[in-house]
Amino acid sequence: MDQTVLAMCSAGILLLFIGALAAKNDIAQARGIEKIVALGSLCFALPLAVFGALHLFGPQLLIEIVPDYMPWHMFWVYVVGCALIASSLSIATSIGVRWSGLLFGTMMFLFVAMIHFPGALSDPHDRFIWTIVIREMSFGGGAWIVAGSAVNGWPSKVKNIVIVVGRVFVTAAVIFFGIQHFLHPTGLPGVPLQKQMPTWIPARELIGYVTGAALLLTGVSILLNRRTRMVASYVGGWIVLLVVVIYGPVLILALGQPDPSIKIEGINYFSDTLLFAGVILALAKAARPTA
Repeated sequence: MDQTVLAMCSAGILLLFIGALAAKNDIAQARGIEKIVALGSLCFALPLAVFGALHLFGPQLLIEIVPDYMPWHMFWVYVVGCALIASSLSIATSIGVRWSGLLFGTMMFLFVAMIHFPGALSDPHDRFIWTIVIREMSFGGGAWIVAGSAVNGWPSKVKNIVIVVGRVFVTAAVIFFGIQHFLHPTGLPGVPLQKQMPTWIPARELIGYVTGAALLLTGVSILLNRRTRMVASYVGGWIVLLVVVIYGPVLILALGQPDPSIKIEGINYFSDTLLFAGVILALAKAARPTA
């Protein structure tokens, strides 16, 4: 598993370098909060590279997730790993994004239907399983928004359908996660799973409440179609800030532990939340500037 940790970190660093080069002109030309929006593709693509490396270099950790009725379990783990790496490079470099976004989003919806939703139905009182269901749906919805927003992408009718469907899933996620932050404010902010904010973080509950309010405000702005770009841009920027100042130290502490499983957990939490930030920034990019 040490090899898996090294591969995940290396894939993330390499993609960071590639994505930063690809986005440098957009970032330089953007003004104000739009600079954060310009980082959206990088925030979305980097975690895909990390997860792809996990599939390719740690397949034994994922093989049990493949449904029993599927043949060739190891084959599918490797196929998904290759698909994630390809999608990360496509989105980071803005090459073939309409296909990579659409196919990655479809893959996430299939994961929900085949793996996560049946698991949630088997234990409907476990809020963490439902959080994973909503999280994966938001990733799929965000990917469809990315696909629909691609330059020289789909015809306008298809583009509108893809973006609207993506917005529905992202809206459900930000509202659900916002409520969860008010119910459980000391959990790590962004995607509210089991891990709690470390006690050395000051004003933990305040951070949880602020994040919950920001996510609910995003949901309201989408539903009312008012100032969506501005609200989503600021909230996406807030999630990116949380990734840097909270998840960054959590990741560093995890990597310092001798147990490789703790290291992988730290990498996964960091990457999940960064991907969620990418989803919100993709939503901001697709919204009208005057919305």
